[in-house]
Amino acid sequence: LVMVFYGSNGKSDPVSMENEVEHQAENQITYDIHLPSDLGMLYKVRLGLQGLENSISQLSLCHFKMQNTSTLDTFSLTINKTLPLSLNGDRWIEFPVEWPLKEALSVVTYHLTVFSRNILSERNLVHMTACIHGTHGDTGDRPLLWSLQNVQQGEDNESFLVIMDAVELGELDKVVLLISSETDCKLDIKKLHLKEAVKEHPTYVFEVNEVFSVDANKPEIQREIPVSFVIRGDKQKNDTENNVHKVHSQARTLTEYTIKVHTGDKRGAGTDANVHIILFGNEDKSEIFQLSQSLEHQDPFERGKVDTFKIKTKQLGSLHSIEIGHDGKGFASGWFLEKVEITDASRNSVYCFNCNRWLAEDESDGRTVVQLYPQPLDF
Repeated sequence: LVMVFYGSNGKSDPVSMENEVEHQAENQITYDIHLPSDLGMLYKVRLGLQGLENSISQLSLCHFKMQNTSTLDTFSLTINKTLPLSLNGDRWIEFPVEWPLKEALSVVTYHLTVFSRNILSERNLVHMTACIHGTHGDTGDRPLLWSLQNVQQGEDNESFLVIMDAVELGELDKVVLLISSETDCKLDIKKLHLKEAVKEHPTYVFEVNEVFSVDANKPEIQREIPVSFVIRGDKQKNDTENNVHKVHSQARTLTEYTIKVHTGDKRGAGTDANVHIILFGNEDKSEIFQLSQSLEHQDPFERGKVDTFKIKTKQLGSLHSIEIGHDGKGFASGWFLEKVEITDASRNSVYCFNCNRWLAEDESDGRTVVQLYPQPLDF
């Protein structure tokens, strides 16, 4: 049994109960736990099981009670749940902590819809978890492939729904995926939609658009995906208007972006593969642009060269990230991308996205597509 405590100033490391038993009676165990004083006011506890990968053991939790030994403030809760919540299921439950004169958060059921191409066919050999982050903390790593709802499967597209309970997270800002497999495979994930079960809006959209090359003999892949945009409903408007705020930008004038792509000066750094880019702003995201018409070179992305491209798209606001990568086609398609500089003349803004890594299936983590975040520029 492991516990994680969340306070107003952060969260504790996982506290293992394995060696913490102080007093034990029939059906009751008491622990003395020393938490960092800088956690602040505790507002949430997460309980879970670890180290049961090859076990069918279960743990029934009936009641939870904790007391601050300094102030004698006491919190008590009846749980009556058994972990895991189902066979091979979620091994975590969490609940808000209620203190006297302190308003507690509520437990929310979240619906996470995964849009992909081939996960369902590999699900029995693949291990995938998601940790959802918001202004009120995170969910911890929750399994995605143990109990799927609303499964839809086509020839090239599929989607499924994952349901998880968590103390309300507030405004969501990112999802961290962990992916591993018992066999080598490639997993094509398109995007994630996340919302509260009882509400139609807001829906948080996390664009992934990446093919993960999973190696059974390598550590699990971790990918941090920031929110791309939010679909917010408006009760004052009818359904045709009640859509993503990005729809409003379609009537706006187009914005021109100048994109300078710097290929590294390393042996074999250039590529003939097809390179694409997506821009993400705080108001919207662009469509996928294929970078093929360099203003300087007929053959772009050669070693040590800088290629300039101009694109026009809707107003995106301030850029917070980009996706850039290639399709791996052609001989020796591996590419060493040094950095990308983007100028938005309409806002008098310049963004620099450092990369300094190989985008190649046969290098390091095998990724050919990356998400980059801007570095501050000194003028």
